[in-house]
Amino acid sequence: MHGSIHVVKVLIFGIFLLLVESVVGKHFTDLWAVYIKGGEEMAKAVAARHGFIYVGQIMPDYYHFQHRKVAKRSTFASTHYHQPLAEDSDVLWVEQQVAKSRQKRNVAFNDPKWPLMWYLNRGSGLDMNVLKAWDMGYTGKGVVVTILDDGIEKDHPDLSRNYDPNASYDVNGHDPDPQPRYDYSNENRHGTRCAGEVAAHADNNVCGLGVAYNARIGGVRMLDGDVTDSVEAQSLGLNFDHIHIYSASWGPDDDGRTVDGPATLARKAFYDGITRGRKGLGSIYVWASGNGGRDSDNCNCDGYTNSIYTISISSATENGHIPWYSEACSSTLATTYSSGSGGEKQIVTTDLRKSCTETHTGTSGSAPLAAGIIALALEANPMLTWRDMQHIVVETAKADNLNAPDWAFNGVGKKVSHSFGFGLMDAAAMVSLARNWTTVPAQHICEIRCSDHNSRIIPTNGKIFVPLTTDGCEHTVNHVKYLEHVQARITLSSYRRGEIRIFLSSPSNTRSTLLAKRTRDVSKEGFNNWAFMTTHNWGEPAKGQWTLEIENGASIARPVKLRDWVLVLYGTDSPPRKSPTSARSPHYDYGVHYNVNEPPRPVDRTKTTFTYDDPMYNTDEDEDYYQKTPAPLTTRPPTTTTTKSTTPFYQAYQGNRKQSVDSPHYPTHNQCKPGYFKMGEHCVAHCPQHYFGSVQGSKSMLHSQGECKLCHDSCLNCKGSKPTDCFQCASGFERKGDVCEKKMIWDLLDPDVMKHLAWAIILCIAAILLFSVVFGILQARERGRLCWKNKPNYVPDWGKGHYDGVTPNLAMHDRDMEAEFSLPAKTHTLFSQAIGYKHQRCSNRPGQFV
Repeated sequence: MHGSIHVVKVLIFGIFLLLVESVVGKHFTDLWAVYIKGGEEMAKAVAARHGFIYVGQIMPDYYHFQHRKVAKRSTFASTHYHQPLAEDSDVLWVEQQVAKSRQKRNVAFNDPKWPLMWYLNRGSGLDMNVLKAWDMGYTGKGVVVTILDDGIEKDHPDLSRNYDPNASYDVNGHDPDPQPRYDYSNENRHGTRCAGEVAAHADNNVCGLGVAYNARIGGVRMLDGDVTDSVEAQSLGLNFDHIHIYSASWGPDDDGRTVDGPATLARKAFYDGITRGRKGLGSIYVWASGNGGRDSDNCNCDGYTNSIYTISISSATENGHIPWYSEACSSTLATTYSSGSGGEKQIVTTDLRKSCTETHTGTSGSAPLAAGIIALALEANPMLTWRDMQHIVVETAKADNLNAPDWAFNGVGKKVSHSFGFGLMDAAAMVSLARNWTTVPAQHICEIRCSDHNSRIIPTNGKIFVPLTTDGCEHTVNHVKYLEHVQARITLSSYRRGEIRIFLSSPSNTRSTLLAKRTRDVSKEGFNNWAFMTTHNWGEPAKGQWTLEIENGASIARPVKLRDWVLVLYGTDSPPRKSPTSARSPHYDYGVHYNVNEPPRPVDRTKTTFTYDDPMYNTDEDEDYYQKTPAPLTTRPPTTTTTKSTTPFYQAYQGNRKQSVDSPHYPTHNQCKPGYFKMGEHCVAHCPQHYFGSVQGSKSMLHSQGECKLCHDSCLNCKGSKPTDCFQCASGFERKGDVCEKKMIWDLLDPDVMKHLAWAIILCIAAILLFSVVFGILQARERGRLCWKNKPNYVPDWGKGHYDGVTPNLAMHDRDMEAEFSLPAKTHTLFSQAIGYKHQRCSNRPGQFV
């Protein structure tokens, strides 16, 4: 009995200790931190004086002591040993150390597709730094994003929790339900895929997760029907005080010959959105830059991506290269990852019919990722305006690890490219900058018109330079000193629009390609007040001489006429930020650097130049904000790059694909560096059309050499050599199920057979015609229709009998022939000689031959 009472007491005491520990919540250690002046020897003496062990120095004058008679972990402070030490005159401060709970923040989601989301989790500067933004506590909470597309599957298990009906509408069906229309081909899956990239729910054992996985997500069904100006306007202006971000992965045809943009109502919707949306802060429109790269399209001919109101987003492949579908233009602001060539990974997201996909592609995959990153920044600072967000994107985007031939510094040291804009978006850097951001000054618009309205002719295979000097509307309410967007509104006529190239050079010598050659654009319409936009002058001074350069690439007599152009400068009259340097992500150093190209060359003034006099020109010096001080991107000594050939690397393969069906022989001495593909004697960033990138072994492309191999004949782009590996069908093939099949005429006849059949028909017709002609001649001869029809075979012997006349029958027959063939004598003789025979002409006199 006594023993059991003792056990109960011990249990009660143990429970008491546990309760105390849970209430106190502290674990005192056997270590003390002590502040002692006098150096290390003094600290050792104090430790020995009070029975402590000197452990070492923490920092100057601060030392670590340990007491062996104190437990390593205790819920009670050791006042018995602490108090004498604290009362020592040489001790200025002392504290018994407490063990704190600290956990490693390794993200380990249970979503099955999370390990495949390489663009979010591979680290080392090779992703968009989203993990760090999540670690900082930002997941999109409180931000509303809507997808303007073909609807979203609102009951998808990875979307339903974040679905927002107030950010959704069916414009095509005129009802509040954006559920997509289902068909056998799952054609209307696009919006659901984009929505999952933004806000797929995390840690629910379904698919993957979105960049802003706690954001609210909606969808507008507006592409599954006739898309009119009113449909676009209604979609762009939907509930703009509730919706913060609109993401759109569509636009005019990416066919390399279309020039189109928003019409009257859509333009008004954009303007209303940026001036009234989000209670005056401005709606944020994120737009995919376009997938027309293979058709030499240019996104400056797309009035949506070319708008100052949209954040135009391009794509980079897994290995940091320019994708085959990418459109290069000066209006692109930044880049996110997406699909690439065969062998490179694609985007993981939600799919139609409550499923998942690992094969979302194109700039359609890039824009929603950008929208999700912007949602994180907006959570960090909900008071950002639409222009604040564009500034933050420009300031934080990073060019490292993106490969483009045209990287260059602009006039204030910002690195920019026509393919990638200012670089890859950095979520952590954007969030960090957004938290302490100060709203930029009001936007000013300075418009400079030419004083000379005479048309200018650009000759065939020639160019003109048209300078325009301005002070940025100084001393007016529209004064622009620090640039944001720049437009050149151009009116010109041409016989073939695709042969024109247009460039704009700023006073800081930043040269933007406003329009590259578009080989498929055969339009004779030219451009009518079309606003070409560039972001490459961001932060530069507006004042000085701007130069418009227009090049006519026609090889035959097709002159181009420049009828008018207007320079429009957007920006501020005071610095948007105190320092022009770009913000960088706070948590890692970028390990891979690339040298940049030489800066843009000055305009060649030896060419024919047309000058427009401008009375607003002055030469005052600019403030320090304009100083060009780009930091070096590498500490290694500069290297010399040798270009072996200007011939396209795949030229030898395009003409004769069949010869390379078996793996071609590559010289063993020619090795490519990791991240590149081997193709013949060349190392290429990505494989051309009809080839896919193959990597041997389990290493990624970043650590091994790849090889370009042939796709199946039915594939234009592919991931392997099988017919089921096609991304896009080759010319003459069409998608049917999982394979590309040859296009049939009337779903019956093979086009290749039709070529032979056509020749057979032509030959048959020719044979029938020839037979008819010969048969007709023979019949005419038989019926006496030809004058030489009855000429006897023995004519040469007629004179041997010395007859004086002819029989009456013969004379009568000759008269009949003469009546039917009344040819003049001279004509008949020539006709006879022409066909190689000498015929006798029918006589008018009976019984006599001539």
